[in-house]
Amino acid sequence: MHRSPWTVAVVVDDDAHAFEYACVAAVFGLPRPDLSPWYSMRTCGPRTGVFDTRTLMQVVATHTYAGLDRAGTIVVPGWRPEVPVPKLLVRKLQRAQDQGARLVSVCTGAFALAAAGVVGQRTITTHWERTATLAKMYPRISVDPNVLYTDEDGLLTSAGSAAGLDVCLHIVRKDCGAEVANSVARSLVVAPHRDGGQQQFVDAPIHRKAEDNVFAKLLTELHERPQEYYSVPTLAKKVHMSPRTFARRFKSATGTTPHRWIIRERIKMAQRVLEVSDAPVDAVATQCGFADAQVLRLHFRREVGTSPTRYRRTFNGDEGDERVMAPSQR
Repeated sequence: MHRSPWTVAVVVDDDAHAFEYACVAAVFGLPRPDLSPWYSMRTCGPRTGVFDTRTLMQVVATHTYAGLDRAGTIVVPGWRPEVPVPKLLVRKLQRAQDQGARLVSVCTGAFALAAAGVVGQRTITTHWERTATLAKMYPRISVDPNVLYTDEDGLLTSAGSAAGLDVCLHIVRKDCGAEVANSVARSLVVAPHRDGGQQQFVDAPIHRKAEDNVFAKLLTELHERPQEYYSVPTLAKKVHMSPRTFARRFKSATGTTPHRWIIRERIKMAQRVLEVSDAPVDAVATQCGFADAQVLRLHFRREVGTSPTRYRRTFNGDEGDERVMAPSQR
């Protein structure tokens, strides 16, 4: 069966997820006469007609599941984990995969793909609050709780709801190039590409225990001045603890070590500097508390998943290289 690479079919059901659906529709469902070729989007359900959503809105399915048959891309924008996937939809997804269609999920839509048996050896993701549930329900599937989206061999999954925009723009970038993807992102007033993962959005229990409120002022200081030198003994002294107690309590409160927390704050600072300046990477490293550009690049790639230069090109438009300043220039 011939499948159109420019036809995107979006799956809805009796408990549709309106925001996730809207994210997909915002990218693929709006006509863009200035861009050619462009996508044609159809909404497919177990029946045609109106479907209620969880947010008191309604979505209209113009096609039944038969509308999935010729789509080159099929998107499942959210699925309740406890709801069985209809056997017909399972067959449609499996057949689509066999015929080379691209399968995509937004947020909890990953549960539908997992239930349909189309994941295989690929790594997938979902909203960070549901990754543990997904891994428990499907122990043979590799689940990455940190990334914003995955893309492996025609199977794409995204994290929380808004990450649906990230994966959809990623698809546009692959199909049409960065310039077109950037144009679509500008029209939506969103970043064309968000490096990094969803760890930054995890609600770490920093203030959930009264005994850990002592860290609030300290974390504010680390956020505002991450470039300064800190050691565990000096940080412990600030909150009147022994270094050992401080290290244990800090990890219990934040989920990470003081060193890792500071590195992440320095990376966030470096991102802000790269977005608004054309300073050499070596100067950015020094400004943000790293020993040199090499150390910045190492941690930047680990935390953000790309290099400082590529990040700058995405968000600043600077096409320069990673210049290293000589000591006399610093």
